[in-house]
Amino acid sequence: MSSVATAPKKGFDFKAFLANNGALVGLVILCLALFIATPRFLTGPNLLNIGIQVSTIAVMAFGMTFVIVAAGIDLSVGSVAALSAMGSSYAVTTAGLPDGLSIPVGLAIGALSGWVTGAMSAYGKLPTFIASLAMLTVVRGLTLVISDGRPISTSSSVSWLGDDLGPIPMPIIILLVSGLLAAFVLNRTVIGKNAFAVGGNTEAARLSGIPVKRVLVTVFVISGLFAALSGMILAGRLDSAQPTLASGYELDAIAAVVIGGASLSGGVGRISGTLIGALVLAVIRNGLNLLSVSAFWQQVVIGAVIAIAVGFDVLRRKNVKH
Repeated sequence: MSSVATAPKKGFDFKAFLANNGALVGLVILCLALFIATPRFLTGPNLLNIGIQVSTIAVMAFGMTFVIVAAGIDLSVGSVAALSAMGSSYAVTTAGLPDGLSIPVGLAIGALSGWVTGAMSAYGKLPTFIASLAMLTVVRGLTLVISDGRPISTSSSVSWLGDDLGPIPMPIIILLVSGLLAAFVLNRTVIGKNAFAVGGNTEAARLSGIPVKRVLVTVFVISGLFAALSGMILAGRLDSAQPTLASGYELDAIAAVVIGGASLSGGVGRISGTLIGALVLAVIRNGLNLLSVSAFWQQVVIGAVIAIAVGFDVLRRKNVKH
């Protein structure tokens, strides 16, 4: 009797699973540890609080994912969030525009800011780090000029972004909807495919006919749009647009993307991973607050987590090369 040779079945590859889902595993372990450490962690009100806290960073990080996938970096998102929130409020409360135009004005400001950053990098040949660093300062300065350094009351449309829709806070609903939209654009459209191609190998993408400069401008426009939405959510929660709004949020957004498995060298990134990365940061902060840990030590812990995440990214890229 003849026998047919069959390929040996591969067992569960724990290393591959950990490499692809390390942030999720870390989030689960973190939640279990905090559940053991404090019974207040897994209560309904606290989980809603985490959802609200994560919404602004996650929405901002969704846009950052596009830039990092395309091998760029956007340091201006915190300032863009502030200017968009301030501009949307100023347009209604001071300039007298209809309330319904408040959110579109904020989104337009974010898109325009992203376009300028992308154009400086793509056509002005500035590194994305330098272009976005310059925009960080310029945009924050414009926010202070418009507001004269004082908070401005938000329009009712922007305030609605921070309210509740029944039992569910609006920031959580916006987080879920924007996450689904970002995932669709990144994974199912030409915009996302071109971003992956440019981030993976810019020269190969150019030779294959992909408009690299246009792709770079587009991902920065997307980043500006999500930053604007994030800023208006935060202003809605505070019921005022403040000139220092979202200060430092750009670092949390970058950290969320990297913790979620994206590579700073480009070509790798997932919206679901970015959401998990943002949740990791929010859960750490929430847990440390519940445990009454000093805010100063919280910064130390967050910095260590970011360093570890970047270290894993470097190791992962070395393993891919070998």
